Amino acid sequence: MDKPKIIVICGPTASGKTKLGIEVAKKIDGEIISCDSMQIYKEMDIGTAKPTKEEQEQVVHHLIDFVDPNYRYSVADFKQNATEIIKDILKRGKTPILVGGTGLYINSLIYNIEFKEEKTDLEYREKMEKYNNEELYIKAKKVDEEATSKISINDRKRLIRILEIYHTTGKTKTQLEKESRKKLEYDYRVFVLNMDREELYKRINFRVDYMIEQGLIDEVKRINSKYNSFPTAMQGLGYKEVAEYLNNEISKEDMIEKIKQETRRYAKRQLTWFRKYKQAVWLDANNNDNDEIIIEKFKS
Repeated sequence: MDKPKIIVICGPTASGKTKLGIEVAKKIDGEIISCDSMQIYKEMDIGTAKPTKEEQEQVVHHLIDFVDPNYRYSVADFKQNATEIIKDILKRGKTPILVGGTGLYINSLIYNIEFKEEKTDLEYREKMEKYNNEELYIKAKKVDEEATSKISINDRKRLIRILEIYHTTGKTKTQLEKESRKKLEYDYRVFVLNMDREELYKRINFRVDYMIEQGLIDEVKRINSKYNSFPTAMQGLGYKEVAEYLNNEISKEDMIEKIKQETRRYAKRQLTWFRKYKQAVWLDANNNDNDEIIIEKFKS
């Protein structure tokens, strides 16, 4: 019996995934499951480039705008939620379309990674918080070079998690993920959007400027004042830089340039990540016929 087919549209930030996903979904009666680790959060609309209300009204979107910013939502949570939604969409005779750029989220589904419940060692985590980013990166690299190479030196949350997993289990994060990969239930058809690096960087710079114009700074102020803490979600790209500006740690100009620089670096890491998908079909993001290409290959 043939496995149910699922479309995956991924690619670097600002490459046009949202628009393409909607175009495909409208033509094949599909529903979109967001694979974005920041768009899950409520009230974080501008800095996450969340699909607009108008876009969300065109087709059904799942796993967007449903988690409070101070809640620690894990990839295991995503895997569980997304799996349940995929089954429901298929049961109703529609096509699930995974859209997003968070590689960990996508991997959890296309490789069917089973996440065992791992203990959280608060005492150990508190100890790790005393180290600066460079020290954490060096420690994490010694423990798990493969997992560390996939994240930024500034991603304290994930660096500490790499160390914590090794501390509590005696195994690396990479090792546990390889052990947990199970037989695939579905036939994932993966498509990666790509474009000229210079053009992509221009689009990223434009998007950051637009986010500032749309009120990203006020968005961060509202979230910080409402939750009276520095929630996990605020460590996300763009948000942590605005927080530094609001704390008078950097100037507004430096804040904007830092967001652009970190976003460009993130896009580069995303492309490196997606190149490991041997089954992926790479698409020119500027091709107006990408929706037809995806549908044709999906039906074949």
